[in-house]
Amino acid sequence: MGNFFTATSIFTFLACLLLGGLYAWVLYGTNKSLNQNLKYALAALRILVVTTITWLLFAPLVKRITYTPEKPIIVLAHDNSISVAEVEPAGFNKAKYQKDLQQLKDQLSSKYEVKTFSFSDSVKAGLDFTGKGKLSNASGLINQLNDELLNRNVGAVIIASDGIFNRGGNPLYELNKIKAPVYTIAMGDTIAKRDVLIANVNYNNLVYLDNEFTLDIQVQAFESKGETTQLSVAENGVKVKQQNVAINANSFVQDVQIKLNANKIGVQKYTVNVSSVKNEITTKNNSQTIFVEVIDARQKVLLAAAAPHPDIATLKQAIELNKHYEVTVALADELNTTEPNKYSLAILYQLPGNTNVAASLIGRLQEAKTSLWYILGAQSNVGAFNQVQKSLSFSRANGSIQEVFPYPDPNFTSFNLDAAALKQLNDYDPLQMPFANLGINGNYTAALNQRIGKINTQTPLLFFIDDNGKKLGFLIGEGIWKWKLEEAKNEQSFPLVNELIAKTVQYLSVKDDKRKFKVYSSKNTYEENENVVLNATLYNDAYEAVNTPDVNVQIKNGDGKVFNYTFSKFGAAYRLDAGTLPQGNYTYIASTSLGDKKYTASGAFYVNALIAEYQQTTANHQLLYTMAQQSGGKMVMPANLLSIADLLEKSGQVKTISYEDRKYEELISLKWLFALIIILLTAEWFMRKRNGEA
Repeated sequence: MGNFFTATSIFTFLACLLLGGLYAWVLYGTNKSLNQNLKYALAALRILVVTTITWLLFAPLVKRITYTPEKPIIVLAHDNSISVAEVEPAGFNKAKYQKDLQQLKDQLSSKYEVKTFSFSDSVKAGLDFTGKGKLSNASGLINQLNDELLNRNVGAVIIASDGIFNRGGNPLYELNKIKAPVYTIAMGDTIAKRDVLIANVNYNNLVYLDNEFTLDIQVQAFESKGETTQLSVAENGVKVKQQNVAINANSFVQDVQIKLNANKIGVQKYTVNVSSVKNEITTKNNSQTIFVEVIDARQKVLLAAAAPHPDIATLKQAIELNKHYEVTVALADELNTTEPNKYSLAILYQLPGNTNVAASLIGRLQEAKTSLWYILGAQSNVGAFNQVQKSLSFSRANGSIQEVFPYPDPNFTSFNLDAAALKQLNDYDPLQMPFANLGINGNYTAALNQRIGKINTQTPLLFFIDDNGKKLGFLIGEGIWKWKLEEAKNEQSFPLVNELIAKTVQYLSVKDDKRKFKVYSSKNTYEENENVVLNATLYNDAYEAVNTPDVNVQIKNGDGKVFNYTFSKFGAAYRLDAGTLPQGNYTYIASTSLGDKKYTASGAFYVNALIAEYQQTTANHQLLYTMAQQSGGKMVMPANLLSIADLLEKSGQVKTISYEDRKYEELISLKWLFALIIILLTAEWFMRKRNGEA
């Protein structure tokens, strides 16, 4: 500890000392009754007391320095993944290795602070030799060490691993965070073993019904030259494809493409397998299971009209460019026999017209809550149209025809239209519509507006209305076939008509999900080391999310075993973390009630077996060597791991660090000074009393 003196504080101290001397001289300088030596002693005591008291009043700072030694930290980490546990080189003694690693820990603990970890797909404290880790992530270990031991005296990191790191990337890029030498213990076997495996399967996990899709399968083989393996694909347990693969090299890789047909709706399970060869090291990597969801995206569109028209062909052609839409054209008397429930969208072309054939169909479509697209033209019956729907009303119709040109509404955002293509509208012919005043009840969204002559009006031409959750579309005008002809004149034209029709149909045919109770899995397929998470949402009659009642769920595995859970309330919804589950197919049924109404929802998910640790069994000692060399450490074999203690001692890199702690305190906070003042005053008073002074 030392005093923090500045020029000012030194001057202050001298002034306090002078004041103390002056006080002592006044008190004892003229005293004749005391002998000379006693006066000097009493004066000295009084100088010390007065100087100390007056100096305390100015509260100078005192610098206090303490030193705290920190022993070096040695990190000892063991790779607890399957590849380390199951692939053992010739002469390796697992029991001796585990004993030596524990002994190394004990030896190092006598001099250093030792922290032990086991890592695989996660990092855990302590040494675990069970070898059940499904993955190996050395970068995760290094990142956790960096977080836990930031600004600590890390002397060295010792990692026992085979160098097969299949998650987290190359740990070489993370080592600079540790700033300590890394010593590696080279586990596993660098000699390739006889093995045939499915290395990878590339595929699209979402396909459409009746479409063909491809599995891109990578087959690998080691030390199996001259053998033939059979590659097969099973769909939901039934073999659907197979072919032979000839292995023509000891280090063999071949990509095989298998084409399959999606002929069943739902999530389909495909198992890709290669037959085993004699004496291969493991068969656990001979197959992979994948899941493909097949959806029926085809939607049926009804195109209804009283009579043929060139616009109908234009509409049908544009819609069927998307193979997921199927168009049915109904004309004249066919309208009376059309079943509305089959269609997600009905296009009513100039209906109702001058005949009454459409009245029954329109009523049945409205009852079925089918989305409707009304297209009006010269043949439309404006009076009848006003009667069959309440969204639009035409007044002052005199039976004549009016021509209107299109121009895009700049505020339209319901779907995207190519900005360059929209400029073509300036060259298109006008559409024909009944001459009348248009009134719109409620809000609407316009894609195109009407231009009459050279005047851009705010009256919509193509627009949409939400009618209590049902989408309605309106095109006020006939003659879009002429627009298609205009495009055909110029090969450089954008296919604007097709795009406009296709996106209108897509927008109108997509139905909003208005279920009151929804439960869904965060993923269709989980790995077996991933937590299965289910989400749920409950709505009241006003379609507001509520989570007052409890939500229970039963999860059933493929063997029929049931697991019961209760969702946690999460914000305004629900969430369930069911943890990790074994490989297999699972279904779930969730239930709840709101008021007197009960709700249920069901679904399915799948848990895949992780085989990453079996896909590479040849140890990568070169990576371990590079990790050690790059950081200033050494690589040793398991039989010599006890030598690491001597290597650390001889390296001189592992040192105790003393941390200096500086504190500045006011002098008045030092309690011992008050004790000193009392002692000095007491001593002075005692000597004065003894010599007869008051």
